[in-house]
Amino acid sequence: MNRLKVAQVGCGYWGQNLIRNFWELESAEVVMACDPDEKARSRMARRYPTVQLARSYAEVLSSPNVEAVVLATPVSTHYEFAKQALLAGKHVLVEKPMTTTSLQAIDLIETAAREGKTLMVDHTFQYTAAVRRMKALIDSGELGELLYFDSVRINLGLVQSDTNVLWDLGPHDFSIMDFLLGQEPVSVSAIGVKHLRTPYENMAYVTAQFDSSLIAHFHLNWLAPVKVRRTLVGGSQKMLVYDDMESSEKVKIYDRGVSQNHDPANRERLLTSYRNGDSLAPNLDTTEAMRLMASEFVNAVQEKRAPLSDGYSGLRVVRLLEAAQRSIQQDGGVVLLSPMIPRPQISRAAVASVA
Repeated sequence: MNRLKVAQVGCGYWGQNLIRNFWELESAEVVMACDPDEKARSRMARRYPTVQLARSYAEVLSSPNVEAVVLATPVSTHYEFAKQALLAGKHVLVEKPMTTTSLQAIDLIETAAREGKTLMVDHTFQYTAAVRRMKALIDSGELGELLYFDSVRINLGLVQSDTNVLWDLGPHDFSIMDFLLGQEPVSVSAIGVKHLRTPYENMAYVTAQFDSSLIAHFHLNWLAPVKVRRTLVGGSQKMLVYDDMESSEKVKIYDRGVSQNHDPANRERLLTSYRNGDSLAPNLDTTEAMRLMASEFVNAVQEKRAPLSDGYSGLRVVRLLEAAQRSIQQDGGVVLLSPMIPRPQISRAAVASVA
């Protein structure tokens, strides 16, 4: 099978990680790197001397040698750059969040379908061994009925000058929740604060409710004295803790829970019992998540199938961000969400490619 010819657009911090992973894939060939910054291009020239360098995005779009474009550019450019690439006959992998509005995301999905091209979002955490193991446990029913999803993503900085903490940190945890739970919230509420006279919120708390007793909560903060990356998923049978700051044992499974024996006729006979079983830290695959993500993009293009983190995945995350931002502007008012966005069936080949 021919190697997919890829152009990396945006060669900053994240772009360097992306180009390294595509460079090391046997199924891909990085043929061009584009960045308006001369220092970034010089850095690429030293590390990848065979890659053609471009200052203008137009050079990438007009090149017949480029089959796919990987976008690691400012969020404000995602929609225009992705649409231009799709219309130019290129497959597109775009950084998160996919767009700044749901309407833009829908337009990209429709454009990709019309042009017969692959559209994928770099929701990297979906490809981590920890999150994939959590997904397998949830899908197996081992946790029982899902009760809550609780996420904390805090640190001191980096305070952004062009966006708020919600749009900067939120996509990570929203995409993890979307992937793990496989269902969408029916409403969102959020509060945010602009400390230190900044123009954008640097702290936010988001709550998502589902069409059941399941509830999700997110704590996002740029002003914390410590760096915390922790997710808890509670079930009626077992509970999961994912701590991304752990060098090992990132996922722990707790055989713990609460049960109640309730007699409606006699409130005094309400009995609560607590189960404190064993905890387990499963062995996890050590393959770099971004390598799996890059491989999934190439495989989806070559196999002409939907990738795991497809355009619909990006759309679901963007509309949660939109709803949370709207709620913040309404001082925490509840924002109702429209019926669930279709989740196309993912082929078994797609699942196997990251298993």
